[in-house]
Amino acid sequence: MTPVPRVLLIEDDDSVRSGLELALRRQGHDVVTASTGEQGLHRLDDHVEIIVLDLMLPGIDGFEVCRRVRARGSVPIIMLTARNDDIDVVSGLEAGADDYVVKPVLPRVLDARIGAVLRRGERRAGTVDSFGDLVIDRSALSVTKGGSQLGLTPTELRLVLELSGSPSQVFSREQLLRAVWGHDYLGDSRIVDACVQRLRAKVEDTPSEPVYIQTVRGFGYRFGPV
Repeated sequence: MTPVPRVLLIEDDDSVRSGLELALRRQGHDVVTASTGEQGLHRLDDHVEIIVLDLMLPGIDGFEVCRRVRARGSVPIIMLTARNDDIDVVSGLEAGADDYVVKPVLPRVLDARIGAVLRRGERRAGTVDSFGDLVIDRSALSVTKGGSQLGLTPTELRLVLELSGSPSQVFSREQLLRAVWGHDYLGDSRIVDACVQRLRAKVEDTPSEPVYIQTVRGFGYRFGPV
């Protein structure tokens, strides 16, 4: 029997938290909950595999929770935001979130987003490619730089696999949205730019002068040449 991924739901509103917990359980998820950022960080030790995180939390807000989670590991994060606000969305993505949904969210939409984010981290067969001191092992889903393992999130890993799979090919943001976030993704291209920014911070020696993840102005992004 396939283990059910455990979802950590961090939401301070009792009615929203209870409703989403019940809905996710009906969708077949194993759910643990927290009502504050502090509680949520403690619940990370409960072997959670994905986090659904409200941004507006008392005490430690969702942005800070996101940053602390990223400092500890690569657990995927879907953030909940009360409105489709550019500043909130971009700030959340830059803090390390993999995706976002706007409240109120339909349970089936949240369920689909959880499934899509988890699928990005699934193992897929491949080869080992070397680009300078950057080594991408597609079978082990491992990326090292100078012999050190890089702690990439599932979305960052999927993005670097997609780009490096066709070096020098220019990918539009729309192509990357379909390939990395899924054909039915409902968000927009800001999430691509934020993920590229985080990825550069990990793989580039000088993120402001990228060697691996290059911008092609007016078109999108490409990998290399190195």
